Amino acid sequence: MRICQTVFGVFHSFDLARELHRRNHLERIFSTWPWRRLQREGLPKELVGTFPWIHTPDFLLARLGLMTRWLDDQASYANALAFDEYTLRAIPDCDALIAISGSALKTGRLVQKRGGKFICDRGSSHSRYQEELLAEEYRRWNVETAPNDPRDIVREEAIYAEADAITVPSTFALESFVEMGVAREKLHRIPYGVRLDRFSPVMEPPSDRIEFVFVGSVSLRKGIPYLLQAFARLQHPRKRLRIVGSVSREIQPVLARLPTENVEFLGLLPQAELPAILSGSHAFVLPSVEEGLALVQAQALASGCPVIASRNTGSEDLYTNGVEGWIVSPRDVDALAAAMQMLADDPTLQQRMRSAALTRVASLGGWQTYGDRWEQLLLQLTSR
Repeated sequence: MRICQTVFGVFHSFDLARELHRRNHLERIFSTWPWRRLQREGLPKELVGTFPWIHTPDFLLARLGLMTRWLDDQASYANALAFDEYTLRAIPDCDALIAISGSALKTGRLVQKRGGKFICDRGSSHSRYQEELLAEEYRRWNVETAPNDPRDIVREEAIYAEADAITVPSTFALESFVEMGVAREKLHRIPYGVRLDRFSPVMEPPSDRIEFVFVGSVSLRKGIPYLLQAFARLQHPRKRLRIVGSVSREIQPVLARLPTENVEFLGLLPQAELPAILSGSHAFVLPSVEEGLALVQAQALASGCPVIASRNTGSEDLYTNGVEGWIVSPRDVDALAAAMQMLADDPTLQQRMRSAALTRVASLGGWQTYGDRWEQLLLQLTSR
């Protein structure tokens, strides 16, 4: 098979590309990052096409704090259109195109016209479903900014309609498409591979206090307000919550209204520091309102750290409620607080869940398993 890919930046697409290349299926992958960034991904340069002219400046200006939300929306939408025009001209003949959602609308049509298959690879829930969830969340906290550019949603839905298949990483994401009217037979769930060689228990949690940790973007999407409210209810004389990640602009005024006693905001940290933080915590908490499949959950399990997460994180595809942690409904402060309290009150439960977490990770597939599942799907779609 000859497979092409398109992706904004890197995401998980280069993990898939390496697996396709190892099986001699990868024809070309196109990205909006420059080669200087992409060369670390381990693919031959001749297999990588780059179109960095809009995405890279936009990213750099945003990191410097020089990009407003309106300008970022304009740049992101322009990047999607221009990248599609670039791949339309550059894509070789192939049996299938795997396009990260939002990319390759025209290019996908061209591949279909040539007799190939067009696959939309969506990393989270249906775009309009996501928009409705996040818009409700923003209203709850009196944040006036719209979650997404409406043009992106229209474009994504056009891609869903045109694609021969849509892949998602979790049951939650798949069900969101079904709820929005997409035929179930068009949908394929392929959970991401998990690279766990860098995560293991490197220390024990303290016995004289209770430690919880969150790792990710500090945003409304990640359910941070519910985490802070639940932690404030936790009854324990010595408790601490560490929050690792950058603070998004829209949540900053909300944080000022939330309880933050015994909470430490650590900002972004190198990934090399995460195993110690995770294994030194009694639980990792991820109460997201919406996301596709948060792999930091698997990293926590591999570190011997039980997980408390909402079912909108792909948690049900990673571990079992009540065994390696708890799975709660999104926005359920009572359930979050109760799970945290049970761990705080029961050292035996802490050890039992810690052992179960380490046992569970042995059954989670790596990127080779991810590649195997993709290969099976591609063979099916291309009738090979």
